[in-house]
Amino acid sequence: MPNFRCVGVGVNREEIKRKVIEALKEVYDPEIPVDVYNLGLVYDINVDDEGNVKVVLGATAPGCPVAYMIVAQAEEAIRRKVPEAKNVQVELDLYRPWDPRRITKEGREKLKALYGYDIVEEMIKRMGLDSDNQQGA
Repeated sequence: MPNFRCVGVGVNREEIKRKVIEALKEVYDPEIPVDVYNLGLVYDINVDDEGNVKVVLGATAPGCPVAYMIVAQAEEAIRRKVPEAKNVQVELDLYRPWDPRRITKEGREKLKALYGYDIVEEMIKRMGLDSDNQQGA
């Protein structure tokens, strides 16, 4: 008799991913008053058929002194807010540079409200980037 194994039975990958995003919206870079998801620091979210979660985060600058603290906070937030996630792994990618075009529309609106002008557009101009080439999460 064949030995069958049910993989991912009862695991709703999209629902887990949605909850992971909500958890990440509670994690902030202490220097920027926008959560890591809307700041565009979430490079990848992967939920497999077993319910294991892997998140890849970036940093606004390669030498960010609090980057690993943010990674730890993200992992803790996911474990707390997504109890159905089996194994949670959060990695830091310092090789792919972050750029302000990754900031979501919601994040951009938060920054506009805080600073009174479109600071993201100003960052894009100062960095010599094409504002039409959006990279958002």
